[in-house]
Amino acid sequence: MANLKRGLIVSCQAVKGEPLYGLGIMGYFARAAVEGGAVGIRANYVNDINDIKKEVDAPVIGIIKATYEGSDVYITPTLKEVKDLLATGCEVIALDCTKRERPNKERLEDLVAYIRRNAPDVEIMADCSDFEEAQLAHELGFDYIGSTMRGYTPYTKGIEIPDIDFLSRLVKTFPDTKIIAEGGIWEKGQLEKVCACGVYAVVIGSSITRPKDITQRFVGAMKLC
Repeated sequence: MANLKRGLIVSCQAVKGEPLYGLGIMGYFARAAVEGGAVGIRANYVNDINDIKKEVDAPVIGIIKATYEGSDVYITPTLKEVKDLLATGCEVIALDCTKRERPNKERLEDLVAYIRRNAPDVEIMADCSDFEEAQLAHELGFDYIGSTMRGYTPYTKGIEIPDIDFLSRLVKTFPDTKIIAEGGIWEKGQLEKVCACGVYAVVIGSSITRPKDITQRFVGAMKLC
């Protein structure tokens, strides 16, 4: 049985440089999201994941954003971050599944094998940007394939997200893998189109849990007043 149920997953994150970073409030964001009907939480950093797990019983997709010189991969890029996430007890670990080279020449398949061997109950999500990466994730046996990186790699930059055609292709091509839509969903109409593709779940972050970004969108709209 999947740890994640069908439905809405809310991303509760604040990275260094953002107004909410380091304030210890992601657990409260998560509680509000779950009370609002979220079936899961996506979270970044060990401290925030630990705080969230104290506040909610919903499953957590854990990531650690870390930058390494010589690599553009930053979502759970190395074994170090995988080990740190396993210590939190998060139910799902998300890994960057893009074609870009990982730090220290580490290999995606080795990270997957480590999780399967040491934490067989933990599920794994692939953060992909194109079909080739999704195909690799399917071959490696990921439990979830996400569109997280669509539009955020050099070879997908400029693609409008959410990419409905891309999501539909993933659902049709990999019927035995749960597809998670993530990225660029700001409005109800977009969400309805995404859900019509038949995805298993949807992750929404900025339009719910990033007040600065939400404010900027409204301020931008006010220029028309």
